Amino acid sequence: SKLYVGNIPFATTAQDLEALFGQAGTVSVVEVVFDKITGRSRGFAFVTMSSPDDAAKVVEKFNGYDIGGRAMSVS
Repeated sequence: SKLYVGNIPFATTAQDLEALFGQAGTVSVVEVVFDKITGRSRGFAFVTMSSPDDAAKVVEKFNGYDIGGRAMSVS
């Protein structure tokens, strides 16, 4: 199940998100979106969880979670 993860700090890496979301289930893929011109993170990512149950746990646990002083949006 693919999740949208928004409002993340620009310095957040795919490894950071994999470690964080791995607390709630098995992470299959993490794609942090980068600006093509600047090469800087655009502040959002897509995370694919191994099952719909794991995805539901991530949304419940991490939607609104404070990461680097920002309330992360997970849907």
